[in-house]
Amino acid sequence: MGIKILAIESSCDETAAAVVEDGRNVLSNTIYSQIDLHTIYGGVVPEIASRKHVEKINQVIKHALAEAGTGLQDIDAVAVTYGPGLVGALLVGVSAAKSLAYAAGKPLVGVNHIEGHISANYIEHSELEPPFMCMVASGGHSHLVLVKDYNEYEIIGRTRDDAAGEAFDKVARAIGLGYPGGPKVDKLAKEGNPEAISFPRAHVDEAPYDFSFSGLKSAVLNYLNGCDMKRIEYNRADVAASFQQAVVDVLVANSVNAAKDHGVKKLALAGGVASNSRLRECMKAAAESAGLEFYYPSPILCTDNAAMIGVAGYYAYMAGERSPLSLNAMPNLKIGER
Repeated sequence: MGIKILAIESSCDETAAAVVEDGRNVLSNTIYSQIDLHTIYGGVVPEIASRKHVEKINQVIKHALAEAGTGLQDIDAVAVTYGPGLVGALLVGVSAAKSLAYAAGKPLVGVNHIEGHISANYIEHSELEPPFMCMVASGGHSHLVLVKDYNEYEIIGRTRDDAAGEAFDKVARAIGLGYPGGPKVDKLAKEGNPEAISFPRAHVDEAPYDFSFSGLKSAVLNYLNGCDMKRIEYNRADVAASFQQAVVDVLVANSVNAAKDHGVKKLALAGGVASNSRLRECMKAAAESAGLEFYYPSPILCTDNAAMIGVAGYYAYMAGERSPLSLNAMPNLKIGER
Protein backbone atom coordinates (compact mmCIF):
# COMPACT_ATOMS: atom_id res chain seq x y z
CA MET A 1 0.00 0.00 0.00
CA GLY A 2 1.29 3.43 -0.96
CA ILE A 3 1.28 6.62 1.08
CA LYS A 4 -1.98 8.47 0.49
CA ILE A 5 -2.38 12.19 1.06
CA LEU A 6 -5.74 13.96 1.22
CA ALA A 7 -5.07 17.48 -0.04
CA ILE A 8 -7.18 20.65 0.27
CA GLU A 9 -6.72 23.91 -1.66
CA SER A 10 -8.73 27.13 -1.16
CA SER A 11 -6.26 29.99 -1.58
CA CYS A 12 -8.30 32.05 -4.05
CA ASP A 13 -11.47 31.20 -5.99
CA GLU A 14 -11.18 27.43 -6.51
CA THR A 15 -12.40 25.03 -3.86
CA ALA A 16 -10.42 21.84 -4.43
CA ALA A 17 -9.61 18.47 -2.86
CA ALA A 18 -7.57 15.53 -4.11
CA VAL A 19 -6.14 12.20 -3.06
CA VAL A 20 -2.54 11.59 -4.17
CA GLU A 21 -0.60 8.35 -3.72
CA ASP A 22 3.19 8.25 -3.37
CA GLY A 23 3.57 11.81 -4.60
CA ARG A 24 2.99 11.05 -8.28
CA ASN A 25 -0.24 9.07 -8.67
CA VAL A 26 -3.38 11.25 -8.58
CA LEU A 27 -6.35 9.11 -7.50
CA SER A 28 -8.80 12.03 -7.59
CA ASN A 29 -8.70 15.77 -8.26
CA THR A 30 -11.96 17.61 -7.61
CA ILE A 31 -12.21 21.34 -8.40
CA TYR A 32 -15.14 23.69 -7.92
CA SER A 33 -14.43 26.90 -9.84
CA GLN A 34 -16.01 30.23 -8.93
CA ILE A 35 -15.04 32.04 -12.16
CA ASP A 36 -18.64 32.64 -13.23
CA LEU A 37 -19.43 34.22 -9.85
CA HIS A 38 -16.60 36.76 -10.09
CA THR A 39 -16.70 37.55 -13.82
CA ILE A 40 -19.42 40.18 -13.41
CA TYR A 41 -17.16 42.05 -10.95
CA GLY A 42 -14.11 41.94 -13.24
CA GLY A 43 -12.03 40.02 -10.69
CA VAL A 44 -12.13 37.95 -7.52
CA VAL A 45 -14.18 39.43 -4.65
CA PRO A 46 -12.58 37.99 -1.46
CA GLU A 47 -15.75 38.00 0.65
CA ILE A 48 -17.75 36.16 -2.03
CA ALA A 49 -14.92 33.68 -2.51
CA SER A 50 -14.75 32.89 1.22
CA ARG A 51 -18.50 32.35 1.54
CA LYS A 52 -18.58 30.02 -1.46
CA HIS A 53 -15.64 28.01 -0.05
CA VAL A 54 -17.63 27.50 3.17
CA GLU A 55 -20.58 26.30 1.13
CA LYS A 56 -18.64 23.89 -1.09
CA ILE A 57 -15.65 22.60 0.92
CA ASN A 58 -17.34 19.54 2.48
CA GLN A 59 -18.94 18.49 -0.82
CA VAL A 60 -15.61 18.75 -2.65
CA ILE A 61 -13.75 16.71 -0.01
CA LYS A 62 -16.42 13.98 0.01
CA HIS A 63 -16.33 13.80 -3.79
CA ALA A 64 -12.53 13.51 -3.87
CA LEU A 65 -12.53 10.68 -1.31
CA ALA A 66 -15.34 8.84 -3.13
CA GLU A 67 -13.68 9.19 -6.53
CA ALA A 68 -10.45 7.79 -5.08
CA GLY A 69 -12.35 4.92 -3.45
CA THR A 70 -10.72 5.93 -0.19
CA GLY A 71 -12.00 6.54 3.32
CA LEU A 72 -10.43 8.82 5.91
CA GLN A 73 -9.09 5.75 7.69
CA ASP A 74 -7.00 4.93 4.58
CA ILE A 75 -5.37 8.37 4.45
CA ASP A 76 -1.85 8.77 5.88
CA ALA A 77 -1.96 12.56 6.22
CA VAL A 78 -4.01 15.66 5.44
CA ALA A 79 -2.21 18.37 3.46
CA VAL A 80 -3.58 21.89 3.07
CA THR A 81 -2.58 25.19 1.50
CA TYR A 82 -2.00 27.72 4.29
CA GLY A 83 -0.47 30.51 2.21
CA PRO A 84 0.03 32.64 0.26
CA GLY A 85 -3.45 33.70 -0.83
CA LEU A 86 -6.61 35.45 0.34
CA VAL A 87 -6.75 35.17 4.11
CA GLY A 88 -10.49 34.42 4.34
CA ALA A 89 -10.32 31.82 1.60
CA LEU A 90 -7.26 30.16 3.13
CA LEU A 91 -8.93 29.96 6.55
CA VAL A 92 -11.77 27.85 5.18
CA GLY A 93 -9.40 25.18 3.83
CA VAL A 94 -7.12 25.28 6.87
CA SER A 95 -10.07 24.92 9.26
CA ALA A 96 -11.47 21.98 7.31
CA ALA A 97 -8.08 20.25 7.17
CA LYS A 98 -7.42 20.71 10.88
CA SER A 99 -10.86 19.35 11.75
CA LEU A 100 -10.40 16.26 9.57
CA ALA A 101 -6.87 15.61 10.83
CA TYR A 102 -8.01 15.86 14.45
CA ALA A 103 -11.14 13.75 13.98
CA ALA A 104 -9.34 11.02 12.03
CA GLY A 105 -6.18 11.10 14.15
CA LYS A 106 -4.01 11.82 11.10
CA PRO A 107 -0.97 14.09 10.75
CA LEU A 108 -1.50 17.59 9.35
CA VAL A 109 0.92 19.03 6.77
CA GLY A 110 0.76 22.70 5.80
CA VAL A 111 1.78 23.40 2.20
CA ASN A 112 3.02 26.56 0.49
CA HIS A 113 0.77 27.29 -2.50
CA ILE A 114 3.67 28.31 -4.76
CA GLU A 115 5.64 25.18 -3.88
CA GLY A 116 2.48 23.30 -4.82
CA HIS A 117 2.48 24.88 -8.28
CA ILE A 118 6.10 23.81 -8.78
CA SER A 119 5.25 20.27 -7.63
CA ALA A 120 2.50 19.97 -10.28
CA ASN A 121 5.29 19.14 -12.73
CA TYR A 122 5.99 15.83 -10.96
CA ILE A 123 2.51 14.47 -11.70
CA GLU A 124 2.87 13.98 -15.46
CA HIS A 125 6.66 13.73 -15.60
CA SER A 126 7.65 10.73 -13.52
CA GLU A 127 11.27 11.14 -14.62
CA LEU A 128 11.56 14.72 -13.30
CA GLU A 129 13.65 15.11 -10.17
CA PRO A 130 15.47 18.09 -8.66
CA PRO A 131 17.58 20.05 -9.26
CA PHE A 132 15.87 22.20 -11.89
CA MET A 133 14.93 25.82 -12.56
CA CYS A 134 11.22 26.67 -12.45
CA MET A 135 9.44 29.73 -13.80
CA VAL A 136 6.37 30.32 -11.60
CA ALA A 137 3.99 32.77 -13.28
CA SER A 138 0.49 33.46 -11.97
CA GLY A 139 -1.93 36.27 -11.16
CA GLY A 140 -0.11 37.17 -7.98
CA HIS A 141 3.40 35.83 -8.49
CA SER A 142 6.29 35.85 -10.95
CA HIS A 143 9.23 33.95 -9.50
CA LEU A 144 12.26 32.15 -10.85
CA VAL A 145 12.94 29.36 -8.39
CA LEU A 146 15.95 27.06 -8.21
CA VAL A 147 14.54 23.75 -6.96
CA LYS A 148 17.53 22.24 -5.19
CA ASP A 149 15.62 19.32 -3.67
CA TYR A 150 12.01 18.30 -3.08
CA ASN A 151 11.72 20.61 -0.07
CA GLU A 152 14.55 23.04 -0.76
CA TYR A 153 13.94 26.17 -2.83
CA GLU A 154 15.92 29.30 -3.63
CA ILE A 155 14.32 32.34 -5.29
CA ILE A 156 16.61 33.49 -8.09
CA GLY A 157 14.38 36.17 -9.58
CA ARG A 158 11.10 37.89 -8.72
CA THR A 159 8.82 40.63 -9.98
CA ARG A 160 9.51 44.17 -8.83
CA ASP A 161 5.90 45.27 -9.32
CA ASP A 162 3.04 43.62 -11.25
CA ALA A 163 3.03 39.85 -11.64
CA ALA A 164 2.69 38.52 -15.19
CA GLY A 165 -0.87 37.31 -14.65
CA GLU A 166 -1.85 40.61 -13.08
CA ALA A 167 -0.57 42.44 -16.17
CA PHE A 168 -2.61 40.09 -18.39
CA ASP A 169 -5.77 40.84 -16.39
CA LYS A 170 -5.27 44.61 -16.50
CA VAL A 171 -4.55 44.72 -20.24
CA ALA A 172 -7.50 42.39 -20.93
CA ARG A 173 -9.76 44.80 -19.04
CA ALA A 174 -8.34 47.78 -20.96
CA ILE A 175 -9.13 46.26 -24.36
CA GLY A 176 -12.58 45.13 -23.28
CA LEU A 177 -12.01 41.39 -22.87
CA GLY A 178 -13.04 41.15 -19.22
CA TYR A 179 -12.14 38.53 -16.60
CA PRO A 180 -10.31 36.16 -16.53
CA GLY A 181 -7.82 38.03 -18.68
CA GLY A 182 -5.11 35.45 -19.32
CA PRO A 183 -7.08 32.90 -21.39
CA LYS A 184 -8.91 35.64 -23.28
CA VAL A 185 -5.72 37.48 -24.26
CA ASP A 186 -4.16 34.14 -25.30
CA LYS A 187 -7.13 33.36 -27.55
CA LEU A 188 -7.38 36.81 -29.15
CA ALA A 189 -3.60 37.05 -29.66
CA LYS A 190 -3.76 34.09 -32.06
CA GLU A 191 -5.59 36.41 -34.48
CA GLY A 192 -3.05 39.23 -34.16
CA ASN A 193 0.50 40.12 -35.21
CA PRO A 194 2.95 39.96 -32.27
CA GLU A 195 5.27 42.40 -34.07
CA ALA A 196 2.58 44.97 -34.93
CA ILE A 197 3.31 47.26 -31.97
CA SER A 198 6.67 47.78 -30.26
CA PHE A 199 6.08 47.48 -26.52
CA PRO A 200 9.00 47.61 -24.03
CA ARG A 201 10.85 44.64 -22.54
CA ALA A 202 12.03 45.66 -19.08
CA HIS A 203 15.31 44.36 -17.66
CA VAL A 204 16.62 45.14 -14.17
CA ASP A 205 20.35 45.84 -14.50
CA GLU A 206 21.42 45.00 -10.95
CA ALA A 207 19.14 41.92 -10.82
CA PRO A 208 19.25 40.18 -14.23
CA TYR A 209 16.66 37.51 -13.32
CA ASP A 210 14.06 39.92 -11.88
CA PHE A 211 10.93 41.05 -13.73
CA SER A 212 9.04 44.31 -14.09
CA PHE A 213 5.74 44.51 -15.96
CA SER A 214 4.26 47.82 -14.75
CA GLY A 215 6.07 49.77 -17.48
CA LEU A 216 4.75 47.42 -20.14
CA LYS A 217 1.22 47.71 -18.74
CA SER A 218 1.52 51.53 -18.79
CA ALA A 219 2.85 51.44 -22.36
CA VAL A 220 -0.20 49.48 -23.50
CA LEU A 221 -2.59 51.85 -21.71
CA ASN A 222 -0.77 54.88 -23.17
CA TYR A 223 -1.01 53.38 -26.66
CA LEU A 224 -4.75 52.80 -26.26
CA ASN A 225 -5.32 56.29 -24.83
CA GLY A 226 -3.27 57.84 -27.64
CA CYS A 227 -5.36 56.05 -30.24
CA ASP A 228 -8.57 57.20 -28.55
CA MET A 229 -7.41 60.83 -28.36
CA LYS A 230 -6.40 60.85 -32.02
CA ARG A 231 -9.54 58.94 -32.91
CA ILE A 232 -7.47 56.22 -34.53
CA GLU A 233 -8.90 52.72 -34.61
CA TYR A 234 -6.61 50.08 -33.18
CA ASN A 235 -6.61 46.34 -33.78
CA ARG A 236 -7.38 44.59 -30.48
CA ALA A 237 -5.84 41.33 -31.67
CA ASP A 238 -2.59 43.11 -32.56
CA VAL A 239 -2.51 44.82 -29.16
CA ALA A 240 -3.10 41.47 -27.40
CA ALA A 241 -0.48 39.65 -29.49
CA SER A 242 2.16 42.40 -29.13
CA PHE A 243 1.61 42.74 -25.38
CA GLN A 244 1.68 38.96 -24.87
CA GLN A 245 4.91 38.63 -26.86
CA ALA A 246 6.56 41.34 -24.73
CA VAL A 247 5.70 39.40 -21.56
CA VAL A 248 6.76 36.06 -23.06
CA ASP A 249 10.10 37.40 -24.33
CA VAL A 250 11.14 38.54 -20.84
CA LEU A 251 9.91 35.38 -19.07
CA VAL A 252 11.71 33.14 -21.56
CA ALA A 253 15.00 35.07 -21.63
CA ASN A 254 15.30 35.33 -17.84
CA SER A 255 14.35 31.66 -17.31
CA VAL A 256 16.79 30.23 -19.85
CA ASN A 257 19.62 32.51 -18.68
CA ALA A 258 19.00 31.58 -15.04
CA ALA A 259 19.09 27.86 -15.84
CA LYS A 260 22.32 28.15 -17.82
CA ASP A 261 24.03 30.45 -15.30
CA HIS A 262 23.17 28.12 -12.39
CA GLY A 263 24.34 25.00 -14.17
CA VAL A 264 21.04 23.10 -14.24
CA LYS A 265 19.96 21.12 -17.29
CA LYS A 266 16.21 21.15 -16.63
CA LEU A 267 13.69 23.99 -16.91
CA ALA A 268 10.03 23.86 -15.83
CA LEU A 269 6.95 26.09 -15.96
CA ALA A 270 4.31 26.44 -13.25
CA GLY A 271 1.35 28.62 -12.30
CA GLY A 272 -1.73 29.86 -14.13
CA VAL A 273 0.24 31.77 -16.79
CA ALA A 274 2.08 28.51 -17.58
CA SER A 275 -1.02 27.45 -19.50
CA ASN A 276 -0.47 30.32 -22.00
CA SER A 277 0.09 28.67 -25.38
CA ARG A 278 2.58 31.28 -26.66
CA LEU A 279 4.69 31.05 -23.50
CA ARG A 280 4.83 27.26 -23.73
CA GLU A 281 5.73 27.39 -27.41
CA CYS A 282 8.50 29.99 -27.03
CA MET A 283 9.91 28.52 -23.80
CA LYS A 284 10.08 25.07 -25.39
CA ALA A 285 11.94 26.39 -28.44
CA ALA A 286 14.37 28.43 -26.33
CA ALA A 287 15.02 25.53 -23.94
CA GLU A 288 15.73 23.12 -26.79
CA SER A 289 18.06 25.66 -28.42
CA ALA A 290 19.95 26.00 -25.10
CA GLY A 291 20.15 22.22 -24.63
CA LEU A 292 17.76 22.18 -21.67
CA GLU A 293 15.11 19.57 -20.88
CA PHE A 294 11.74 21.34 -20.66
CA TYR A 295 8.74 20.40 -18.53
CA TYR A 296 5.27 21.87 -18.00
CA PRO A 297 1.98 20.60 -16.57
CA SER A 298 -1.31 20.20 -18.44
CA PRO A 299 -3.49 23.35 -18.23
CA ILE A 300 -5.78 21.81 -15.57
CA LEU A 301 -2.71 21.40 -13.34
CA CYS A 302 -1.46 24.96 -14.01
CA THR A 303 -4.48 26.63 -12.46
CA ASP A 304 -5.21 26.17 -8.75
CA ASN A 305 -5.90 22.53 -7.84
CA ALA A 306 -5.43 20.20 -4.88
CA ALA A 307 -3.46 17.48 -6.69
CA MET A 308 -0.38 19.71 -6.73
CA ILE A 309 -0.85 20.36 -2.99
CA GLY A 310 -1.02 16.60 -2.43
CA VAL A 311 2.28 16.13 -4.25
CA ALA A 312 4.05 18.85 -2.28
CA GLY A 313 2.41 17.53 0.89
CA TYR A 314 3.70 14.02 0.21
CA TYR A 315 7.33 15.12 -0.06
CA ALA A 316 6.98 17.29 3.06
CA TYR A 317 5.38 14.35 4.93
CA MET A 318 8.16 11.98 3.83
CA ALA A 319 10.74 14.52 5.05
CA GLY A 320 9.12 14.37 8.49
CA GLU A 321 7.36 17.72 8.35
CA ARG A 322 4.25 17.99 10.53
CA SER A 323 2.09 21.00 11.30
CA PRO A 324 0.44 21.66 14.68
CA LEU A 325 -3.33 21.95 15.01
CA SER A 326 -2.69 25.64 15.74
CA LEU A 327 -1.69 26.08 12.06
CA ASN A 328 -3.00 29.41 10.80
CA ALA A 329 -3.49 30.98 7.39
CA MET A 330 -0.49 33.06 6.24
CA PRO A 331 -1.57 35.22 3.29
CA ASN A 332 1.98 36.53 2.67
CA LEU A 333 3.84 33.25 3.09
CA LYS A 334 7.16 33.17 1.21
CA ILE A 335 8.68 30.26 -0.70
CA GLY A 336 10.89 28.16 1.57
CA GLU A 337 9.30 29.40 4.80
CA ARG A 338 8.23 26.74 7.27
